[in-house]
Amino acid sequence: MGSTKAEARPRWAIVVHGGAGVIEHKDLTPEQDKAYRAAMARVAESGAAVLRKGGSALDAIEAAIRIMEDDPLFNAGRGAVFSADGRNELDASIMDGKTLAAGAVADVTRTRHPISLARAVMEHSPHVFLVGDGADAFARSRGLEQVDPSFFFTERRWRSLVKALQKESLPIPPRPAGAPQAPEPRAALAHDEGKHGTVGVVALDEHGDVAAGTSTGGTTAKRWGRVGDSPIIGAGTYASNASCAVSATGTGEYFIRLTVARTICALVQYKGMSLQAAADEVIQKQLTAMKGDGGVIAIAPDGQMAWSFNTPGMYRARLADGQPLVVGIYKDDP
Repeated sequence: MGSTKAEARPRWAIVVHGGAGVIEHKDLTPEQDKAYRAAMARVAESGAAVLRKGGSALDAIEAAIRIMEDDPLFNAGRGAVFSADGRNELDASIMDGKTLAAGAVADVTRTRHPISLARAVMEHSPHVFLVGDGADAFARSRGLEQVDPSFFFTERRWRSLVKALQKESLPIPPRPAGAPQAPEPRAALAHDEGKHGTVGVVALDEHGDVAAGTSTGGTTAKRWGRVGDSPIIGAGTYASNASCAVSATGTGEYFIRLTVARTICALVQYKGMSLQAAADEVIQKQLTAMKGDGGVIAIAPDGQMAWSFNTPGMYRARLADGQPLVVGIYKDDP
């Protein structure tokens, strides 16, 4: 866990995560450790670059998450896990703390950047949540980049699917058409984080506005159109200038039932709890009591930043105006 409460509100701040799970020192090679730390630093810096120029929290979040959606180290976009029928089904959401406007998508299969689609739903439709072919059709109507589903394929995620299906004695689908034959070197560095692969960003901009965004490929071998917490406003993502902004990662079914993101914000808003105390109350106590696992990152309009997780690790980083970059993976990292 880590938290900061600045003496004076920093002009801007950003916190990012790349998923929580069984991530221990013994699980990562030195090369993997280095790759993930470098990736989290790059993502935080990319969002900070937007904020330094006076950009909005929403712009910073979209820019940062798009990088992770293109990085096969993470379970989002390219590098997403496969469903039981051999598809990459992508979910994302975004929320503006200033207006409480929100956008979300689930089961997207052709839109390169689901986070950009979620933002388009928020800003250019009367709706909050679109799913499946309709969501991809809306993306096309907005001119968002479309790709062949094989774009999202990585060999290691395919192998994870085959292994999971064999374990459950379920049929293995045919290899996706157009899937590359040669494994990608960077994808080979990725660590299997179990059922907790998600990416997310929360940010505070110089206008005092907070926002949150989350993107994921869901869980390996998911069936029946399963959707987790990531695209559900109030569960995996929530933002309000009256309290805080939160992005979650973990076993989504528990986060949905606890409305984790909204509950943390409610504790800040109505009980006056510090951001770290609120995050710990929900993650270390309520989630743990339900035997759920995962973590959150959070940011408040006054510049407080926090993360809390009950798993062995969570890929994470934070950066604020006038403060140094902090990057962590394991429980005992700062």
